[in-house]
Amino acid sequence: MIQMRWHSRAGQGAVTGAKGLADVVASTGKQVQAFAFYGSAKRGAAMTAYNRIDDEPIINHEKYMHPDYVLVIDPALAYSADITAHEKESTKYIITTHLSKEELVSQIPKLQGKDVYVVDCIRISMDTIKRAIPNTPMLGALIKVSGMFELEYFQNAMLKVLSKFPQKVIDANMKAIELAYNEVK
Repeated sequence: MIQMRWHSRAGQGAVTGAKGLADVVASTGKQVQAFAFYGSAKRGAAMTAYNRIDDEPIINHEKYMHPDYVLVIDPALAYSADITAHEKESTKYIITTHLSKEELVSQIPKLQGKDVYVVDCIRISMDTIKRAIPNTPMLGALIKVSGMFELEYFQNAMLKVLSKFPQKVIDANMKAIELAYNEVK
């Protein structure tokens, strides 16, 4: 089973990102879960979203997990939330930041020796989508780091997920996914 935990603020699209990923994964015949846990339901409040992916039916519906991937789409949460909670030795961290990996890790001692990837999803979303909704760039970074899908396959599958939006928004999200895929380090 592959497990993911998203750290975000309400309004940044983590729930939508988790559900979009679930839609793409479900189209391959795998079993998938996407759900969220909110503290305060206000925009800007810290929150977490979760994904589970498996070939077998998933009967665990708890939020507690030992994630394979931790996706941090609000840079401040890397400092203020316990993003390493319940980690495995092999957990991979993908963190939105303008800092280099070395700069980030030097500022967050808990990340020393961990498998950390960085990408500036907020800048990418502002440049492409024109709003600070960094969920689709984070999906692009996840696809690259995880090797779960080829970029073109994932983008084609996301077209269905994004089909309710105007073409301009769809195109911007496709570009955001591609930029993050290429820029994650």
